[in-house]
Amino acid sequence: MTTPTPARRYTARAIADDLRAQIRTGTLKPGDVLPTSRELADQYGVTPKTVGAGIDLLKSEGLVLGEQGGRRRVRSNRPIVWNLTRFERGSRRDSASGDDWSTAIRDAGREPAQHITVQVGPADHQIASWLQIPTGAEVVQRIRLRTVDGQPYQLATSTFPMSIAAGTPLLEERDVSMPGGILAAIGHPQVQVRDEITIRMPDPDETEQLALPQGTPVAEHVRIGYGESGPVRVMVTIAPGDRHRLVYELEV
Repeated sequence: MTTPTPARRYTARAIADDLRAQIRTGTLKPGDVLPTSRELADQYGVTPKTVGAGIDLLKSEGLVLGEQGGRRRVRSNRPIVWNLTRFERGSRRDSASGDDWSTAIRDAGREPAQHITVQVGPADHQIASWLQIPTGAEVVQRIRLRTVDGQPYQLATSTFPMSIAAGTPLLEERDVSMPGGILAAIGHPQVQVRDEITIRMPDPDETEQLALPQGTPVAEHVRIGYGESGPVRVMVTIAPGDRHRLVYELEV
């Protein structure tokens, strides 16, 4: 770790800037434990209180995590590459052992899992707008907490009109997958999708379920799937910004 020039007077923000630069250049690597507040105070020629304020700035940016015992560590994550052009497109990779998402994670040499909850209820205004159905119409929601290597990576909620889901495996509270995709298997294949992506800060429930460090933004990915006569599903996925690299490949 570089030693700052003694003649410089460091503020909390200047300390944060210096440590941030070390993190981004790899001088401080993911998983490294930071020096103690006293050690940093000696290096920067400031009080431990000033050091703590600088570290707090890095915590708010999600670059540093606080741990039990007062240690501070550079956050370490292994992002997944989520190719949204290939996801659910063309020859789907669904099989009896996993859906398209799970197959892509396994192809990357990692271990996926999905924890499923099913809810039946009335469509709110936003869901009704996406699915082009009346507000209050009955819908089925499959709520999935997706994990990679045992860590939470996504919240994905797929909503279907009851007219499509009734009497199908979409009502089963388990990880259901079929070759070609469930919708195709039950006679409602998707022929087109529309994506909407919003970057925002998470709400408290998302923060808890995804174990998000302070200051971590999420991408809200909305994919509306259309059949021959209109929308058949909308899927809203909450993807933590520190665990994903979103990829699109477009012909020009």
